[in-house]
Amino acid sequence: MTTAQPLDVQPTPLALLLLGREADPKSERGVECPGDLPAPSDPDLVERARAAKAKLGEKVFVLGHHYQRDEVIEFADVTGDSFKLARDAAARPDAEYIVFCGVHFMAESADILTGDDQQVILPDLAAGCSMADMATAEQVAECWDVLTEAGIADQVVPVSYMNSSADIKAFTGKHGGTICTSSNAERALEWAFGQREDRATTKVLFLPDQHLGRNTAVRDMGLSLDDCVVYNPHKPNGGLTVEELRAAKMILWRGHCSVHGRFSLDSVNDVRERIPGVNVLVHPECKHEVVAAADQVGSTEYIIKALEAAPAGSKWAIGTELNLVRRLANRFAPEGKEIVFLDKTVCFCSTMNRIDLPHLVWTLESLADGKVVNRIQVDEETEHFAKLALERMLALP
Repeated sequence: MTTAQPLDVQPTPLALLLLGREADPKSERGVECPGDLPAPSDPDLVERARAAKAKLGEKVFVLGHHYQRDEVIEFADVTGDSFKLARDAAARPDAEYIVFCGVHFMAESADILTGDDQQVILPDLAAGCSMADMATAEQVAECWDVLTEAGIADQVVPVSYMNSSADIKAFTGKHGGTICTSSNAERALEWAFGQREDRATTKVLFLPDQHLGRNTAVRDMGLSLDDCVVYNPHKPNGGLTVEELRAAKMILWRGHCSVHGRFSLDSVNDVRERIPGVNVLVHPECKHEVVAAADQVGSTEYIIKALEAAPAGSKWAIGTELNLVRRLANRFAPEGKEIVFLDKTVCFCSTMNRIDLPHLVWTLESLADGKVVNRIQVDEETEHFAKLALERMLALP
């Protein structure tokens, strides 16, 4: 949850909100492909960003998620995935302002992990995440009531993906669960299944991405698809019978990433026909049939390292956000590595791309003038329980 700061925190001006393309902050975010991005920002904005950042000096620390556009990444002090960036922010206690160029749940995590004297800023408050929005605190509380009525709540350990709201992380911490990333999901699930006296009857409630939960359980841990059920928060009792809940090992929340969910088995088959000898490398947020057909599967950091280690002349089709794929294709082109987007349909993460250079300039110039804008604050109770869940993840073997 976030709380407004009426004295010194100003909301994003309407003019800046309108710079986003075909996005309604009140609708589910990130489900529509915005098409081509606007032309690169004019040089005046680049100079203004440099000047404001220089004026702030060590007071500001800018984080840039891998899916951000190049014009934003240019001003990032560090780049990475969501959890790496939150940890990087916590490792800079002297920075008064943490400007998080990512989406809302990432800024919340940074606020949870940074000091009370640090202020986390999100350049555009409309930069949400459709996956995180697919699980609300009220829906998850109702789900727990369903599990309780089915007589299995004491057998269930919640595991929530990093791509979730602070409220969901707090629920997870309060009920003895942990957070996971796409790179440590298997370790988190192994930990969870060992938390009850009888491992054979232990169940995991995996929030909010069904695909990461299913892929990890089936592909990495040897469970079967029959061990997994999908809880739909929009149906009575999640659309499941008591018998189905009791028989399941993995109770998967019906959520997904709107970008990774676009990739299909047809995409894989098509790229293999078009590019003989291509290596298909996808993110584990993709559908199970896509992951099963891929040559390699891994987190954003895994994808980057795999391409770094790839031999010259190798060919790769990557199933993840297009900004990153395009950046990697340009980076490794001099080494003779051919890197293409897995799907023919070009789709950026529309909410990630709300953080553009105009928003970043406005943020930096406001901070340089002593005005804090778009501060993200998690309330104390939520922060306490969310931090418990995050600390459990940090303690994973």
